Amino acid sequence: MQDNATEVTAAGIARLAGVGRAAVSNWRRRHADFPKPAGGTETSPSFALAEVEGWLRAHGKLAEVPLRERVWQQVVGHPEGPVTALTHAGCVLLLIHDRPTLWLEVSAGSDERLAAMLPEALDQVLTPRFGAVRPGRRGPGRRTTATSPAGAPAGTSAAPAAPAAPAAPAAPAAPAVPTATTVNAPTGDRATPAVHTEHTGHAVNTPALQNLTGPAALASAPLLRGTAELAAGLGARQAFEFLLGRHLDANPRQYTLTPAELAGLMADLAGPARTVLDPACGTGALLRAAAPDGPAPRPEQDGRCLHAQDGAPDLAALTALRLALHTRATVRAAAGDTLRADAFPDLRADAVLCHPPFNERNWGHDELAYDARWEYGFPARTESELAWVQHALARLRDDGTAVLLMPPAAASRRSGRRIRADLLRRGALRAVIALPAGAAPPYSIPLHLWVLRRPGKAPAQPEVLLADVGQFTGEGRGPDWRAVRDAALDAWRDFDRTGRLDERPGLARSLPVIELLDDDVDLAPARRLPPPAADGPGRLTDVRERLADTLRLAADLTPAPADTPQPGTAPPAPRWPLTTVGELARGGALLLRTGTNGGHARVPVLTDHDVLAGTIPSGTLPESDEEPVLTERGDVVVPVLGGGSVARVVDAATAGAALGRNLVLLRPDPAALDPWFLAGFLRGTANNRQASSYASTATRLDVRRLQLPRLPLDAQLRYGERFRSLDEFERALRLAGRLGEQLVRGMYDGLTDGSVTPGP
Repeated sequence: MQDNATEVTAAGIARLAGVGRAAVSNWRRRHADFPKPAGGTETSPSFALAEVEGWLRAHGKLAEVPLRERVWQQVVGHPEGPVTALTHAGCVLLLIHDRPTLWLEVSAGSDERLAAMLPEALDQVLTPRFGAVRPGRRGPGRRTTATSPAGAPAGTSAAPAAPAAPAAPAAPAAPAVPTATTVNAPTGDRATPAVHTEHTGHAVNTPALQNLTGPAALASAPLLRGTAELAAGLGARQAFEFLLGRHLDANPRQYTLTPAELAGLMADLAGPARTVLDPACGTGALLRAAAPDGPAPRPEQDGRCLHAQDGAPDLAALTALRLALHTRATVRAAAGDTLRADAFPDLRADAVLCHPPFNERNWGHDELAYDARWEYGFPARTESELAWVQHALARLRDDGTAVLLMPPAAASRRSGRRIRADLLRRGALRAVIALPAGAAPPYSIPLHLWVLRRPGKAPAQPEVLLADVGQFTGEGRGPDWRAVRDAALDAWRDFDRTGRLDERPGLARSLPVIELLDDDVDLAPARRLPPPAADGPGRLTDVRERLADTLRLAADLTPAPADTPQPGTAPPAPRWPLTTVGELARGGALLLRTGTNGGHARVPVLTDHDVLAGTIPSGTLPESDEEPVLTERGDVVVPVLGGGSVARVVDAATAGAALGRNLVLLRPDPAALDPWFLAGFLRGTANNRQASSYASTATRLDVRRLQLPRLPLDAQLRYGERFRSLDEFERALRLAGRLGEQLVRGMYDGLTDGSVTPGP
């Protein structure tokens, strides 16, 4: 069957053919047989993928569409949208993963046969993986008398004095992935998944999968077959990670992601757990970190269970499929507003991990005034984060651990001081750990981790841990995750083992709870920790001496002036023949590669900021099976955004890093091109100006259009030596600037804390 339902934009055509968008515009103007638009708008038309692929191949523009790109274009151009396409693909990948022979049987034959047999085949996999549907009672979408989850009366601050009129019940939570289908008997129309929610018994539809049956499934048949072909090469798990990673990268503003390093730290703080809940699961990063990867032929034998809920049905479905592909644990995922319609009211988990939405005013304050979860006080409308904290505690077993990512304001806002005080008095809040800025969105502020433990029979601990690992910032942007992880886990484990922690100046200490129960109940670690040991005069002297040496080096490296022409004469302009980077790449004199959208989390990534700032690789890539481009010594890296004339030659400290987004790598043939000669001429201002294009808010560099002279290798080496000396001078100036800032900051700190005297 032709994939006429899948459409592709001009940008997608350019990616398929490996050309710029201008080339696609030229093809449309010059070739009368170019496919006509099948959708979109006049200014942004879309074209049928099958027609475009045939035209490209017929005109010699394309030998074969790369499988990954073809499947991705099928996802993007799916009639029901990319999220529905991803969910369909994930279901089939889970079928391939768990029952490969069943998929071979279903996929044999026509697309019509595939569409007819697929629902029953999927149900054989989805039901054991996500659980059979069972009717139950209505979730907490109504007001109730405030009692603790264990049945004891809640604290006096748990609710206002008088009940309000009942509010309309919230929509019940629904299983993220349906496990049964029904056919509309009166009409015989295509089946629509209708499932009972895990706790309500009411039939609901799951939009992401309601078209994976009947005639409408024919639109997904090419995608499903392409996905299966992709899984044959990558594996089902890696194929899903690739497609999901591309989608997340293409829509960065639609999702609030939890970085893998932070998710791993939160899972380690919670400790080993057989039952884990994430009530705001997003794309499932936290639960993935809590459960090791592995095949899942018989998950019921594993004994571990992952519970996930999210208000976005599409995200809940994607998370369920992602977890099922990555772990042996049983997965229970639901779609619904967690605070208004909790899908797991009877759950008592070993651990709760949560990255809740911040500063949410419409979290259910009016509807949930008498909810049983407010055991430590009824949160103010502006304290949605404290509502999530109490929800997490309510879903823990006794002595279970919860780790939540919190905004720093939640530790000190006056509107939340009564709840914070009760959390401290009853021993529920065990630690507050301040992270470096850039740990997670919003990247501009240093977020906190709250470690909580549901009080059991043991008496409440008299001390609480406060730690600040914000000092561990990498040389580039973002945290030094290895140092952050080691410092945070070391402090927490020592404190958790003994109930107290000796002071670690500027890093961590345990404080008696009574000291924190003042008028503000301010839990911000920076305000409670002693300052780190001052540099002192000796340390500042060392910095001053290094600065003096660097300034002398910079003076020695100052470029010598060029030969001065006679007055009234201008230096003769060189008349050397020019070539472009594109011509050199086509001729084999250099290899041109662009940065990838995914890779291996363990490989450091050279970002465009690192290139501009001259720092070591500091970035990370979304984990996927896409092979990253690794740098080698002598490569030349050029940023393509920002409009600056910058090119960096890769040295030993940078070699081996993955190439980040918005970077182009040029690998010259040593027999034809000197890397320093290449980098130097690429930095020319006029060269960058003629190779740049401008949009309303950004400047983009077309590296292929950059020019350099055709010179013999010995002449290139002479230029290269001069360019190398300029690079050393530039590095010395950067180092001098950093040392100068360090000296000034140390002097201010020393004078203000008394470790340095003003002198006579």
